[in-house]
Amino acid sequence: MSLRRWCHRCWLGLVLWLALMPFTPLMALTAQAQGPTLIFQTAQAEITVQGQTKQQQVSLPYLWDREHPAQSGWMVFELRFSLAAPPLEPYGLTIPKISNGYSVYLNGVLLDRFGDLTRHDRADAKLPRLIAVPSGALQATNVLRLMVGADVGRQGGLSTVTLAPMALARAAYTPVWRWRVLGPQMVAIFSALVGLIGLLLWLTQPAVRADGTVGHDAVYLYGSLAEFCWVFRVADSLLESPPLPLPWWSVLSALSLWGWSSLTVLFCIEVVGWGQSRRLSGMQLWLGVLGLLGLGAAVAARVYGWPPALTVWYGLLGLTFLLFSLALVWQALQRGAGINSRLLAFAILVNVLIGLVDLYQLRVNPSMDGRSSLYYSSVLFGLVAALIVLRRFSSVSRQAQHLMGNLNSLVQHKEQALSISYERLEQVAREQARSGERSRILRDMHDGVGSHISIAIQQLQSGGARGDEVLHTLRDSLDQLKLAIDAMHLPPGDITALLANLRYRLEPRLKACGIELEWAVDALEPVAGFDAGAMRQLQFMLLEAISNVMQHAQASQLRIEAQQTPQGARIGVVDNGRGFDAGQVARRGLRLMQERAQAVGVQLQIHSLAGRSVVELNLG
Repeated sequence: MSLRRWCHRCWLGLVLWLALMPFTPLMALTAQAQGPTLIFQTAQAEITVQGQTKQQQVSLPYLWDREHPAQSGWMVFELRFSLAAPPLEPYGLTIPKISNGYSVYLNGVLLDRFGDLTRHDRADAKLPRLIAVPSGALQATNVLRLMVGADVGRQGGLSTVTLAPMALARAAYTPVWRWRVLGPQMVAIFSALVGLIGLLLWLTQPAVRADGTVGHDAVYLYGSLAEFCWVFRVADSLLESPPLPLPWWSVLSALSLWGWSSLTVLFCIEVVGWGQSRRLSGMQLWLGVLGLLGLGAAVAARVYGWPPALTVWYGLLGLTFLLFSLALVWQALQRGAGINSRLLAFAILVNVLIGLVDLYQLRVNPSMDGRSSLYYSSVLFGLVAALIVLRRFSSVSRQAQHLMGNLNSLVQHKEQALSISYERLEQVAREQARSGERSRILRDMHDGVGSHISIAIQQLQSGGARGDEVLHTLRDSLDQLKLAIDAMHLPPGDITALLANLRYRLEPRLKACGIELEWAVDALEPVAGFDAGAMRQLQFMLLEAISNVMQHAQASQLRIEAQQTPQGARIGVVDNGRGFDAGQVARRGLRLMQERAQAVGVQLQIHSLAGRSVVELNLG
């Protein structure tokens, strides 16, 4: 079932329920009761106005505001009646309207009381009453005494009174209760639900503004706040003991009607697309002026007792929204107007017309019934507003789904393009890595093997070099080549493996040179941040130090030391040769060793004395 059809069915069901509601208790009236039913339509009344009291026969219902406009006072109604015999079954009093405060006595026995009859503006009885008559309270001759206090402009007075067996009294009370109590309760619940839905949509659904920024959709907010104002207005018709003093609470109630009307106008303006019109600012200004006028009129009527002020303001409010509804209708009749505009124009026009009827019946020519039909016609606007909000949400959701689909398609396309780019980049990176590795090997061979071969060639060309010197140079070149190949497989930071590899390659040469190798290497943890390049540089530095010992030191013993330190590791190359001037050596040679140490952040220290020379490397 579509959302639109569901809303139509809900509206039809509500209308049928409200139309048939007054007739549902008719079956209860068919119940047989043994006692008589008395309906009092006249009474002997004692009316007190401004300290003046007079007695007179009055007809019921008696409406105070019609008989004594802009005044307050008290009424005492006496209803005398006789019964053939005191009834044995329980009886009840049905009073559709008795306000504003009251006390009900039967033969001097208090049956019910509401409010303080000694002061005005302390209570406002708005709901129908079903008062139980205690068993034995009725006699052959009876006096029903009703004392009623009437406030200025609050529809005070007394309706007809029905005395009947409890079953029939309840049957007469039920339709009035459904229309005056249950109906407004259902309207308030419905409006609260619509307002809550609108508020949740406003909080959770982003909207793109005309300037491209993202915010919230004002339609949801206006509709939500309008419904919440109406909940307050409807709930006030059920609330007889408000939390604030009654005059000021009545001011809030009057302003809630202005809030509902004004927010409804703003909702309509957004729906029909008048939000960018110049007339919007003028309408907003006038709505603000109406609010200030309404505050003054409500205070004058409710606090200072001048009801015409509020009546005039209600008339001005009604005229404003009548003109606005006519503008909506005119816009809805134009070619190209959408279904939302037409539904909204119809709902607003219906509510404005019913509101004007209520204004006449409740303020201009008040009646005892005091029912506001606007409470029920507002449901029409609530349903239309809910339908528009949900249609708008559905449209935005479809657009969002369409955009998400396009976005997903675009993202997939971009992912595929990125995947191809990544593959190409990986291929380029692998090629660059291979090229870099080739360059590194060539550089190492040039710096190590190439330089040693060049030295060997120079030695041979000079004719002055001994054969063992040339042989030593060529062996160094071969060791460089082997170690350069071994360095390709060394794990980053594994100093122990590097030293073991040097021992494997150089120990045979040390023995051939008559040098005893002493190994004092502890198991070392991998040094953090020591990558493959740093490992190669360290390998070259150690090879240079060991090669110098074999070639120049005339040592008989070489000690390789390695210990773990808090920063990383310490490596020492110690020999017992003839020693050398470390300062002179630094200027003449080993510059490459120092440059390599600085490049990888290794601290290089050289100490030399006759019988003990130390090359110390601190890593980390």
